[in-house]
Formats: sequence, structure tokens, C-alpha cells
Amino acid sequence: MYNLKVQGAFSSAHNLRGYKGKCEDLHGHNWIVEIVISSAQLDDIGMVLDFKYLKKKLNACLEQMDHKYLNKLVYFKKINPTSENISKYIYKKLKSPIPLLNSVTVWENSTSSATYEE
Repeated sequence: MYNLKVQGAFSSAHNLRGYKGKCEDLHGHNWIVEIVISSAQLDDIGMVLDFKYLKKKLNACLEQMDHKYLNKLVYFKKINPTSENISKYIYKKLKSPIPLLNSVTVWENSTSSATYEE
């Protein structure tokens, strides 16, 4: 099995509804996002997918969240913009253009991340 990984980043603000603590207040993160693509097969030139293609699709998705207040995005008006839910949101956005997508990991800082996979 081959696993390809690419990373992207975005900056945004959010607050967690119903959370009792500092994260209930408006605050921001410089998020790092890693996607993993998995395949047992290579194409005729020995690749799973072109890294350039993967980065383009990931960056287009992240651009929609960059420098935004996540709670105001339609998806997050009712769903809390936690790291867990952000990773699922990105996965759902990327699964159609990247059918080999295995997982999405979102870091809100250098020591804390959440991963979504199906």
C-alpha cells in the first residue's frame, strides 16, 4: 500500500459553543492540515497521484476558510467548529475530487490534532 501525504495551512478564528472554558471565547489558530491518499496501485509512470494536483485541491479547499470566522460558515452555524469537525468538513469537501483520500488531519497547534477517515 502506498500512502501519499501533503500539507497545507490556513488561519482562522472560531469559538466553541457550549464549551466551559477559554475556547468558548473568540480565538484563532494557524491550522496545519495534512491529507493522506492511499492506493495499492501505481499508474504507468509509477505514481499514485501528482503531488501538484493534491496540493492544488487542498489549497483551494483551505482558501475558503482562510482568514474567516469559522462559526459564520454555513456548515458551522449548527455544528461546532472543533478540530474534529473541521477535519470531517475538509474530508467531505475533498473526497469527490480525490477519491483515493484516506484521511484528513487538522492541527490547531504543534501538539494537538484530530484525524477523520471513513
